[in-house]
Amino acid sequence: MTLAIQSAGLSKRFGRQVAVDAVDLAVPRGSVYGFLGPNGSGKTTTIRMLLGLITPSAGGHQLLCEPMPDRAAAVLPRVGALVEGPAFHPYLSGRDNLRRLDAADRTAHARTAEARISTALERVGLSAAAAKRYRNYSLGMKQRLAIAAALLVPRELLILDEPTNGLDPQGTREVRSLVAELAAEGATVLLSTHLLAEVEQVCTHVGVMHRGKLVAQEPLAQLRSSAAPRARVLTDQPEAAARALTALGLTEVTRTAAEASGGLGSIAPEKVVAGLVQEGVPVRGFAVVAPSLEEKFVSLTGEGFDVSG
Repeated sequence: MTLAIQSAGLSKRFGRQVAVDAVDLAVPRGSVYGFLGPNGSGKTTTIRMLLGLITPSAGGHQLLCEPMPDRAAAVLPRVGALVEGPAFHPYLSGRDNLRRLDAADRTAHARTAEARISTALERVGLSAAAAKRYRNYSLGMKQRLAIAAALLVPRELLILDEPTNGLDPQGTREVRSLVAELAAEGATVLLSTHLLAEVEQVCTHVGVMHRGKLVAQEPLAQLRSSAAPRARVLTDQPEAAARALTALGLTEVTRTAAEASGGLGSIAPEKVVAGLVQEGVPVRGFAVVAPSLEEKFVSLTGEGFDVSG
């Protein structure tokens, strides 16, 4: 499998604080890789190291099979990035900001600049506001312009750090659609986010960060299938049901006012039902459910995720 991003032992320390701890990324070419984790988990610091914006304390990495930072001049023109929010000249219009960026790109052709700028603005829904000064843009418009800047020329790899930050629900859906479109055109996308909905809807692979460590990394479908099923019992005697589930060997048994549940493991569901009846527990409903992706991620990090957006 060819990797668009590969790192080995990538680490960053700020004094005694370890921000990123021995991260081994493996982002397949053509994938949409969801780089997921709570805010402060080390995602942005990792991205800054990948792009050569800060120097790792240890470890190394490659982008598009080229060692970084030795081959940065050759590989970075093939990479589009949005990191830690947009930064543009406030007194210039959106279009003029893109013109300045494009003129500074030695790999971009001046003859096609206006057409490419117009296309980029259209793709992010800013054509109508292209002549408006950047200082009058909303946060969502600024974010859109930053994405447009990353799309001025075709990119083999896009690294987007919280690209839907500040966008309304419609804008968020449009960015997700754009990410899927870019992947369909052959680009690899690393999408750093704390929004679970973004990962569920557009990503093919997932890496989960927690306190500077990469605690999981696999195809999204594989991560889903690895979630152990749970038995859920609806009853007006949840305490008795929880005791019965524990006695039957179910794990991580929990209860609420109207139900009890536990991890099935290798126990057959019909054995659970029979055991509950034998213990005299009134069963109003029984189901075998797979944990949600949110529950899976919380089990990996011990922290909640923002599932909105």
